[in-house]
Amino acid sequence: MTEAAPAPRLTDRKRAAILDAALAEFRAAGYEATSMDRIAAAAGVSKRTVYNHFPSKEALFGHILEAMLARGQDDLSLPYRPDAPLRAQLLELAQRKLRLMHDPDFIDLARVAIVAGMHSPDLARAMIARLGHREAGFAAWIRAAAADGRLKTRDPAFAAAQLESLLKGAAFWPQLALGQPPLGRARQKAVADGAVDMFLARYG
Repeated sequence: MTEAAPAPRLTDRKRAAILDAALAEFRAAGYEATSMDRIAAAAGVSKRTVYNHFPSKEALFGHILEAMLARGQDDLSLPYRPDAPLRAQLLELAQRKLRLMHDPDFIDLARVAIVAGMHSPDLARAMIARLGHREAGFAAWIRAAAADGRLKTRDPAFAAAQLESLLKGAAFWPQLALGQPPLGRARQKAVADGAVDMFLARYG
């Protein structure tokens, strides 16, 4: 007989409630209008409890953003395979990136982060510093393929940024800034195919 998983501790449940409430508040009201008081009320805990878990609104927002990017990075952590065609591997990475960019939470948090950064350069720098240590899946994959002699680039990070720009130019920035609808599956495939083919024409 399989034993039941232990119930989450009260502190864990409160932390989860705080994070869920904060995500909803940031999405609904934006960074500036969201307060720790509002988050505490929405989570059903005291403001002191919120501060016990997160010392500031900036730290709380940074944690949510980092957790979402970490989840996206896990989705993009496709290891480079020297025995597989480059195009097929890159297409899988591109399709995973497109799935992340079509996550409603991701789009909304990105919009909140950009607006908050425009009003507070210090906050923008803090968020960049907090997230800057992460190497995106594209850069790690390109670095490995270049080291194997199958891609021609001396700057894998720049090459990765170019590939991401090709994807975001069609499937992220128009939705974020102009309110355009998410791409359908056929259009996502066309964007991924075109971006990968252009990338390989330059670096393959």
